[in-house]
Amino acid sequence: MIILGFISCNKKYEGEENSLETIRNANNNVSYSKTKLDSLQATNVITSQKVQDLLDLSTLYTSGNKDTEIDSVIYTQMQAHFLTKDSNNLKPLLKEMDSLKVRFAKVNNLTTSKSVIDKDTLDFANFDVEYYDNKRTYITTVNRKAQYMLKASPVKFQKEFKFYFSNFYKKDSDTIKTTKPAL
Repeated sequence: MIILGFISCNKKYEGEENSLETIRNANNNVSYSKTKLDSLQATNVITSQKVQDLLDLSTLYTSGNKDTEIDSVIYTQMQAHFLTKDSNNLKPLLKEMDSLKVRFAKVNNLTTSKSVIDKDTLDFANFDVEYYDNKRTYITTVNRKAQYMLKASPVKFQKEFKFYFSNFYKKDSDTIKTTKPAL
């Protein structure tokens, strides 16, 4: 047990550094052709990319002052990942990242599923998020569920869509899987 705790405590973030380049490329303006989404694997890749984009923007936002011009640009780009531009979409995520002092986040084990309620089909993504601090030291892993939608966005007679989150951290299934041992 002690060895396992020591190993998990020494886990380091090995992803890319968040930067202004991340902000420039994470604007949710990319659309995807429906013909390229014939498989569940393609949907998972796109969903994973969108989840990671939103988490990267969130870590940049929470690590800043939240009152500068660049912070407002980051916040606007985070809101662009949602169909409705409501600040309540981001509050649970930003509150959690602030309280844990998260500087890096990494998405793992993402799976997508569909649920039929009445006559509506709802799309969900289940995933784990690993949080790391400013020294790239592992903090915790949290299991999350997000609801998303693919909205038709035809361009010049081509069938395309845009990806939006309806609800990012659904509270009915969110759980913390592991935590950093207290020192």
